[in-house]
Amino acid sequence: MKIIILGAGQVGGTLAEHLAHEENEITVVDTDAKKLRELHTRLDIRTVTGAGSYPMVLRQAGCEDADMLIAVTNSDEVNMIACQVAYTLFRTPTKIARVRATAYLTRKGLFAHEAVPIDVLISPEQVVTDHIRRLIEHPGALQVLEFAGGQVQLVAVKAFYGGPLVGQELGFLRRHMPSVDTRVAAIYRRNRPIIPRGDTVIEADDEVFFIADRRDIRAVMSELRRLERDFRRVIIAGGGNIGERLAEHLEHSHQVKIVEHSLERCTQLSERLDRTVVLHGSATSKRLLEEENIEDCDIFCALTNDDEVNIMSSMLAKRMGAKKVLTLINNAAYVDLVQGGEIDIAISPQQATIGSLLTHVRRGDIVNVHSLRRGAAEAIEAIAHGDQQSSKVVGRAIGEIDLPRGTTIGAVVRGKDVLIAHDDVVIQSGDHIILFVIDKRRIRDVERLFQVGLTFF
Repeated sequence: MKIIILGAGQVGGTLAEHLAHEENEITVVDTDAKKLRELHTRLDIRTVTGAGSYPMVLRQAGCEDADMLIAVTNSDEVNMIACQVAYTLFRTPTKIARVRATAYLTRKGLFAHEAVPIDVLISPEQVVTDHIRRLIEHPGALQVLEFAGGQVQLVAVKAFYGGPLVGQELGFLRRHMPSVDTRVAAIYRRNRPIIPRGDTVIEADDEVFFIADRRDIRAVMSELRRLERDFRRVIIAGGGNIGERLAEHLEHSHQVKIVEHSLERCTQLSERLDRTVVLHGSATSKRLLEEENIEDCDIFCALTNDDEVNIMSSMLAKRMGAKKVLTLINNAAYVDLVQGGEIDIAISPQQATIGSLLTHVRRGDIVNVHSLRRGAAEAIEAIAHGDQQSSKVVGRAIGEIDLPRGTTIGAVVRGKDVLIAHDDVVIQSGDHIILFVIDKRRIRDVERLFQVGLTFF
């Protein structure tokens, strides 16, 4: 595919990196020549220096015959105008834009072909807020991903000493929990992936990705680690867009406090939020945390725009007695560095956002993509189409499908039924299939599996 990315920031740069390794023709546009030089040195891509909303710059980037425009600059207005220009002058088939401001997102009918022609809207703040919300709903999980409208969840947990399944073969799980159907999609041991088989033994500290009907998730988690009690008391450091949205979502079911250093922003938050306690001060202030009884806090979420403040306030909160700390980190290099020590969960906003962008880039009928392990692996939801002659999957049992190396099928969703993947499950047309791919180089092969042959048409 010929793809133009506007914006060489963290999201644009990470996206270019993902797509350049997948045989796409990528052009990145930005006003910052230094950023473009750095990207060009690392990746096999074209770069164009200039404002992404200017018709001349878009023509120079090859918009006339581009398949897709992805506008992820820091300006909502530039992203929106770029999509308008691409549609009006170049008839670009697919236009994706990052739009942050709620003032735009809440206006019905604004983003349509007769108004602002954007095919797919990406709101990073909403994506990250949903990501954090799911983690708070599942205490003990490192990652919680939803598929098929939330019917199925893929959850990553760390196996702990004392968990009933630690030291046991995976086959034991089915015998031990006959009423719960689940499948372990992948195991990461000392950062290396293991494709699970029935005789694979789970060790303490393994990162285990398992898939199940959302109603069975808690039962399976209890096999891998001691179940943690529900989070009730939440302290949020940072009252920006993500902090505000999270508080808004949690305040009717949890006790929520927000710590915000800007007095003006504190005033806005206290007017907009109903039950959240808004505190003016610094999240790195030991005195403030003491006064707010940090030792009674179930989860401390550091969500400011400053990585250093997030890391330092999280470490301080943990040492002062917070049960769990969750930290937002923009610099991808820091994420692996800090997670697992005093910081329980580190979240990279770029990685959370990339998945929603990749969904629209994948070939075949791909409806959901989640980027995992800092982009090393992917969880994909694909829809099977065709018949036995035209499709490589329809009419075949899972055990007969020639899956690319490092790929496992976790579950099949048929209407309202969730079928955990066993070798004898036969795929039907219209099934939603959830796959786990530990080797990104195999993505093209996975896409080909779900592309229908011409005989179908």
